[in-house]
Amino acid sequence: MTGPEPISRPFPLGWRSLVLFSLLGVGLVSWFSLGIHFEDLVPGEGGGKVVIDFFSQAVQPALDYESEAPLGTDPLLLQAAKAAWRTLVFAAAAMMLSLVVGFLLGFPASTSWWSGNPYLPKAVASTLYGGTRILITLMRSVHELLWAVLFLSAFGFNTFSAVIAISIPYGGTLAKIFSEMIDEAPRNASGALRMAGGSGLQVFFFGLLPRALPDMMAYAFYRFECAVRSSAILGFFGYQTLGYFIRGSFDNLHFGEVWTYLYTLFFLVFILDAWSGALRKRFLAYE
Repeated sequence: MTGPEPISRPFPLGWRSLVLFSLLGVGLVSWFSLGIHFEDLVPGEGGGKVVIDFFSQAVQPALDYESEAPLGTDPLLLQAAKAAWRTLVFAAAAMMLSLVVGFLLGFPASTSWWSGNPYLPKAVASTLYGGTRILITLMRSVHELLWAVLFLSAFGFNTFSAVIAISIPYGGTLAKIFSEMIDEAPRNASGALRMAGGSGLQVFFFGLLPRALPDMMAYAFYRFECAVRSSAILGFFGYQTLGYFIRGSFDNLHFGEVWTYLYTLFFLVFILDAWSGALRKRFLAYE
């Protein structure tokens, strides 16, 4: 007696592997079309010494300024701590606004929000859904650095320009991911509510959203870490975050100072990662 015949597939490893290999193939073609060569990484005249000097300072970051600082300047380590705090404050302000945008646009960007809605005609619901998806796509298509250039040109050098530059693309990204997490949430609780006569909004807020919320918060914590890095990079525009001092020290070839600021940024992201990991465990424990 023979067992069941194996199911034949058009591609031995399945369609997911076909997509993966297709993407790798596109990347390989793109690599050669750009004319990328490994010899391009060979440092030019004097460049090798700069690279060696930079990485040699990684094991001995500066504890004090490598040249005489202006009178009244904070000690190096205190300045690094203050810059880290400003970086964190910028990131927290931007993430607060991004979360508001993410929830406000993430709900209508999900198909679950519109399913079973008795108050709107299907054509109107489809139009609002499609418009929201287009809006969040436009928001996240432009990098935060380009948004920063736009707002700095329009409104001048101020704190709000920096915060909104991060919030727009991050809010669009959060809205997209939140909507997909809601649509992919387990349907057992929402199905029971629907069978019990719950309205569409009751099913959404009490059946679907609680099941998706732990994953949504976990992703929000990850984006907070990304916002810290984006806030640091905004220092290249003149905001006194960690990036501002990294650039200044690098321009002066004070590589020991650069590594002091970089290690401060590494430590800040590490603390945030540990904190978000602990909170994720609490969310999962109460799921």
